[in-house]
Parts: sequence; structure tokens; C-alpha cells
Amino acid sequence: MLGDDLPLYIALGFAAQLVDGALGMAYGLIATSVLLASGAPPAIASASIHTAEVATTGLAGASHVWHRNVDWRMVRRLAPAGVIGGVLGAYVLTGLPEQPLKVFVTLYLLGMAILIARRVFSWQDASRKARHVVPVGLGGGFLDAIGGGGWGPMVNSSLIAQGEHPRQSIGSASACEFFVTTAISAAFLATLDHTTYGQVVLGLIVGGALAAPFAGWFSRTLPKRVLMSLVAVVVGGLGVYNVTQLGG
Repeated sequence: MLGDDLPLYIALGFAAQLVDGALGMAYGLIATSVLLASGAPPAIASASIHTAEVATTGLAGASHVWHRNVDWRMVRRLAPAGVIGGVLGAYVLTGLPEQPLKVFVTLYLLGMAILIARRVFSWQDASRKARHVVPVGLGGGFLDAIGGGGWGPMVNSSLIAQGEHPRQSIGSASACEFFVTTAISAAFLATLDHTTYGQVVLGLIVGGALAAPFAGWFSRTLPKRVLMSLVAVVVGGLGVYNVTQLGG
């Protein structure tokens, strides 16, 4: 089935990248939810998304560097921790039975939807540097590989909750995400038959490339709180759908 739905994967890549470009998060969450709902195994879904994200995260990170949103001291701690956590998560994902992983990933997605919804109503200004950067990177990388997404909302929410300025948190996490995604993709390529998800990757890249020019305009048109609410509703709804399919 994965090789016969290229238009679906292009549309999915377009929609996910449009939202991610507006919010700085949720590409992996949306794409993983849809792929799981369409019957893709968790390892294939996560591998496809991370391989496609190598291109999109590289562009996003370069943009943040250009606009001086990156705290390089944070990057030096966050990136290596994220890479280690991501590679570990990729190997765990490919070595465990499929059904328990679907349960875990579905619950994780529902948790991320709740996390995003909380951010809609509990945003606060930050005025101090985050202290626990390495554990955040390890956990963010691991859960990103397991869930096929989550680095952005997991890492940014954790850093901002510790008092980090949102601009520096988002910029630094985006710069690190390229390295984390590349490492996770390499781990998947070493453990999976890449021919089984090549067309999924192609569709996600094409759709994401088509959406990229519109992302900035979209983020200016709709309020951020509205966009985050939409993400929470979409991901939560797909997570509920996945729950209903677990017994099938």
C-alpha cells in the first residue's frame, strides 16, 4: 500500500510543512498520525518522515542562523544529546514488535496534542537561561525517533518552561534538529530496507517543497493561538482514530 499513494504523500507533506512553517513544530506529529492511520508500520512511518526532514530542517536551521536566533552555547550541549537520544530511539523502534509500538506511539501523539493545547492557554514570558539542556536533548531525540515527530514541541516547551527566551529556544532547537534528524535517518537506513519507503519520502519532500514559499504568509495571516489550536485538534483527532484501529 505504501508504494501506491504518491499523491497522498505529496498532499501530506504540503499540509504538514505549511503548519510546521507557521508554528515551528508539528511536521512529524501530523505526518506520523496520518501514516499510522493509513496502516504504515511505526518504523516505516518514522524513517520516512525523518529522511524527508533532512532537507526541510536544514533549510529551517539555516534561516534561524541567518536571522541570529541561535544560541550556539545551547547548540553545543543540545545537539550531541539529541543525536544520541535519536539514534538510540531509532534502534529501539526497529527492534521491537509492531503492535506494542503502535500503542506507545499513539499515546505519545495524544500526549503531544495535549501539550500543544496547553501551550495555547499557558504561554508566559521567559527571562532566564535553561539549565537542564542535556536531558531535554536526550529525551527529545529519543521520543522524536520513537514517535516520528515531537522534537520541536518537546524541546521548545521544555526549554521555555525552564525560562528560556522563545526566540532563542526555537532558533537553537531548529538548528539542532538538522543534526538529530540526519542521525536518526542514518540509523534507520542501516536497519531497514529503504526501498519500502522511498515513495513515501519522495512525496513528503515534494509536498514540503511546494508548501515552503507559503508558510511565512500563512503564519502572518492567522493568529498563532488559532494555528496551535488547529494542530492540537488535528493531531488529537488522528490519535483517537489510531486508538480505534489498534484492535484491528
